[in-house]
Amino acid sequence: MGVVEVLDPVTPTRTGGWKVDVSRGERNGRVSSEWFNRPDDERYLSLDDLWANVKSRSERSRSRVVQTADIRVEAARDNPERLHLMLPKAHEPVAPTHWAFGQLASIVGAPASYLRQLPAPLAGINLQYGLTNHRAEQVKTFETEDGRTELRAVTGPEYGRIHDHELVEAVQRIAGNGTGDTRWKVPGVLDWSTGVYNPDVEISRDTTTLYASDRDVFLFLVDDHNPIEAGRMPDGSPDLYFRGFYCWNSEVGAKTLGMASFYLRAVCQNRNLWGVEDFQEIRIRHSKYAASRFAHEASPALTRFANSSPQGFVNGIKAARQQIVARTDEDRDDFLRKRGFSKAESGKIIEKVLMEEGRPPESIFDFVQGITRLARDKTQQDARLDMEGRAKKLLDRVG
Repeated sequence: MGVVEVLDPVTPTRTGGWKVDVSRGERNGRVSSEWFNRPDDERYLSLDDLWANVKSRSERSRSRVVQTADIRVEAARDNPERLHLMLPKAHEPVAPTHWAFGQLASIVGAPASYLRQLPAPLAGINLQYGLTNHRAEQVKTFETEDGRTELRAVTGPEYGRIHDHELVEAVQRIAGNGTGDTRWKVPGVLDWSTGVYNPDVEISRDTTTLYASDRDVFLFLVDDHNPIEAGRMPDGSPDLYFRGFYCWNSEVGAKTLGMASFYLRAVCQNRNLWGVEDFQEIRIRHSKYAASRFAHEASPALTRFANSSPQGFVNGIKAARQQIVARTDEDRDDFLRKRGFSKAESGKIIEKVLMEEGRPPESIFDFVQGITRLARDKTQQDARLDMEGRAKKLLDRVG
């Protein structure tokens, strides 16, 4: 693995971590949402354990393209409330998962929620009619043996499957076990009472950020033993960042494959990301050539980020701090109004910086911080993302 250059190294505080300023940058709730919604059986304490689970599942699975007219629907003999499917050349019926049933209903144009409310024999008649008269004719099934055969996915025949274990393996190549054997690990926790971020927290079901369900995987790791200094806070102490990334996939078509890299200042107990800067994201739809794009685009991009120097990011932040664009109240209002902010928004942005920094905004960096702070107050996600996007666009133009 390449060596990451850490600029302006700092000594941990006596409390075992680093003082950070989470009032700056963006707040990202994606990891927190995953953390909040995952039951214990979807939480893993290491990448090895996660990989073993999804790899074993993959080895017990097979995919094939079948004619929809050849699929037979029948009510389960031992449970009249459940449907089974008999696939061509299969010796035993398969039981569709909740997700696969919804996919199958969607493919034939039937409302899954309505079918689920019907008695199984009646739902089966409706589904059988849809399959027999389905004009697309073919679907790709994904079946997994686990005591019985489960139908985990039904997609179009051109679906390009990237297995969950392939993403985990790509992460393992840079992060080892994800528990501290490399610089990449499950994150620590911010102490709100002191403003100190402690990278050394025991990995448990409650703190882990490694997840997998029957339909997806999600992983979040940070390099939080190696802080990066990019300027100073108002009190003269260093403004510290850590590198982080998260990635996700669904081998059954529940979501795209994707990964996001960024710099952040802290992770709190609820796994919210605080002080996020330079957020970059790649998404790959599971189209026909998805596996090739993963091999040639997404996986190398993750490795490049893991092994790259933060010099470019640090230089960008320093340049934004040094680029003075407003020295008077008139300059400040004019700068924001020319970039599409209303008079009311401009006033709030200037007020945010004045409250946090003790002075009005002058540099590009000041304005970016004020915009992202105002974005946090937006209750509608679209409005918040729009404002954060405008802040990022402003920072990207620093030269």
